[in-house]
Amino acid sequence: MKTKLERFTLGIILAPLAPLALFLSFWWLSYAILPERWIPYGTLLGLLLGVLADAFLLKKLVERAYRLGTFFWLAVLLFYSMGTFGFFMGVPVFNAALALPAGFVVGGKLAREVADGARIRRVSLRTCTLTTVLMALVCAASAFFALISSSTPSDLRGMLGLGFEVTPAMIWGIILVGGAGLLAVNWVLTGLAVHFTHRFLSSP
Repeated sequence: MKTKLERFTLGIILAPLAPLALFLSFWWLSYAILPERWIPYGTLLGLLLGVLADAFLLKKLVERAYRLGTFFWLAVLLFYSMGTFGFFMGVPVFNAALALPAGFVVGGKLAREVADGARIRRVSLRTCTLTTVLMALVCAASAFFALISSSTPSDLRGMLGLGFEVTPAMIWGIILVGGAGLLAVNWVLTGLAVHFTHRFLSSP
């Protein structure tokens, strides 16, 4: 049961990669070289090729997931981070959720290694640091776009349903306090995901 759940979760993490990457790549390529009316067809072709790639490669990727290098998983995290940031239009809150699959992968690798307590703590600390540094970069990018956009005060008023004017000082407060909170949440979620996954997959 645990093995099936583990493989299913790894599949959920890996399955969107090829379809999304090829969908976006073919969209950009189609936009650059095709007439406008052909762009949807080019984009659809990329999506279909991504699904086809999953049909042939996904099972092997899941089986070899823990043997894939650190750079592969870092690239996956970066891909999802940029995609999430873009999809939610620069709002960084949802990027914190990526700490969970990152911690799952690391915890699973530690369980396969039958790692001792010292190694678990060391790897968990490194993973928390890595995901939180990435989260800090996301927050910095979000802050940059918020500060240079003249529509940010009105956007915040509409999004939060505020009945008063949003000042630059308030925006800075949201950036600093909200950013610090997101970094803390990201750190905690990463550590919990690593330890919970390791404990779950290591238990009899």
